[in-house]
Amino acid sequence: MKKQWEILKPDPTSVAEISRHLGCSPITAKILMNRKIDSLKDAVRFLNPSLSNIRPPFSIKDMDLAVKRIFSAFINNEKILIFGDYDVDGITSTAILYEFFREAGANVSYYIPHRTKEGYGMQISHILGHALPDGINLIVTVDCGSGCHEAVKAAQETGIDVIITDHHRISETRPSAVAVVNPKRYDCKSGFDDLAGVGVAFCLLVCLRKHMRDMNFWKSGREPNLKNFCDLVALGTLADIVPLANENRILAKTGLGIISSGNRPGLRALMEQCGITRNMAETEDIVFKLAPRLNAAGRMDHAKTALELLISNNLESAEQIAQSLNEMNSLRQATEKNILDDIHQYINSHPNELQNNALILFDQKWHEGVLGIVASKLAEKYFRPVVLITMRNGVGRGSARSIPGFDLYEGLRACSSDLEDFGGHSMAAGLKMNLKYLERFKEDFESTIRKTTRPNDFIPKICIDCELDFEDISPRLIDEMDALKPFGAGNEEPLFMARNIKVSSSKIVGRHHRRMRLTQVSGDTGQTLNAIHFNIDPVVSHNEHFDRIAFRLRWNRWNGRKTPQIVIEET
Repeated sequence: MKKQWEILKPDPTSVAEISRHLGCSPITAKILMNRKIDSLKDAVRFLNPSLSNIRPPFSIKDMDLAVKRIFSAFINNEKILIFGDYDVDGITSTAILYEFFREAGANVSYYIPHRTKEGYGMQISHILGHALPDGINLIVTVDCGSGCHEAVKAAQETGIDVIITDHHRISETRPSAVAVVNPKRYDCKSGFDDLAGVGVAFCLLVCLRKHMRDMNFWKSGREPNLKNFCDLVALGTLADIVPLANENRILAKTGLGIISSGNRPGLRALMEQCGITRNMAETEDIVFKLAPRLNAAGRMDHAKTALELLISNNLESAEQIAQSLNEMNSLRQATEKNILDDIHQYINSHPNELQNNALILFDQKWHEGVLGIVASKLAEKYFRPVVLITMRNGVGRGSARSIPGFDLYEGLRACSSDLEDFGGHSMAAGLKMNLKYLERFKEDFESTIRKTTRPNDFIPKICIDCELDFEDISPRLIDEMDALKPFGAGNEEPLFMARNIKVSSSKIVGRHHRRMRLTQVSGDTGQTLNAIHFNIDPVVSHNEHFDRIAFRLRWNRWNGRKTPQIVIEET
């Protein structure tokens, strides 16, 4: 699909001022401006992320109520249940609360529902079938709960208190819990809206530890060091693709350093399974290697396996769990490929499907656990919202993914009369429906998209940070690019453009990658650079000249040496 290239043009005066004050390249100053970092103070803070710069989270609505109720449960030795979600954000949230509560001597257990057998979120059956028989006094949800009105009501009626911690979109009508700690509440003005579920859980621990300190709780024991939890906070934050700004950037940067140290046996074992080099964990390692394996547990079996890995203190048992997760991930990949092949075959024989603004497909054979991944790949390929629905126990259950120009959550809300339940974000959501309303939902969803989008929303865009000639590429500039890490949503890795590029030499490596030596014909210095273009078609004849390329700029580290390399994204 042809993409529209857009070169960003920040204010030259502001660029020059930031470059002069920071002593950095004007190119780096442009990138900072493109990330809405347009003051010297913000730039300094961005380039030096520190836990000391985290804003106090005490202003999050209901935080004080949650802290006091949990502390009361601690000192009265009440039975506490942490109820988590089955994705990486949910299991990391569960893990940090469980470890902190356990260190504090609390009577604590955890519960994560089975994705396909139980579905998303806390339900009445969890209250009556698990919490009540186990004598639970307090339930703390993590990364879920904002829409669990009936379950919270059932808990109240049985004498169980509920505290909700979550980050998903929430309606104005909140569950009647003791506390609903969700920065996305309409009446919450704390400014922590972009936190992942694990970020909200971490803020709860910050406030809880402070309250416990004020109450002299730690007099007889050592206070937990919250920095030690940042590896899991970074893992959940990066896996959930939330904007890497403010607290998220600080927590991700801090946590990546802890992950690289290999101190947590479970992550160390999983890194070895993935082939991640110690001391060098990057965002891409989390998103494309660790997170898929952790998520594979919930997709193909039960997420508690992944949680057991994260909280394991024994390297030998962690290695066994990590190997099991690796095998589940291979099964997940095969299952995902089969569904994708089915859909591509269907679209090839039904090309009219692509005349719609959305791709909405149903098949009762599809594995519910991988539909979100498949929907993401289809949304990227066809650049339109995608909803994939399967059936479980006679009920339609689906995963949806969107494109930047369409708010998926609001789109589903406009069609709520066709649905039994839904929840999520602007880009990703889950839903449940009576299948007899499927055709009506298709019509209503399509109508909603037509009303809320423009034709340009369906043209994929490439945002170029700036045009960069080869002669301006230097080791210092690449080092400055490294200082902008970690990259991710809201702080994308810088993308450059160069014109009039000649291929001096090339070869196919790893079957689908093209390694090249490139020279810019119009350059004065004739500098030649190593380049790699991933996931190309090795059968198609390849250009020996490019009018323009869009590329990333990185160090290529190998055998203790590093050399400049460009990674081609588009030609």
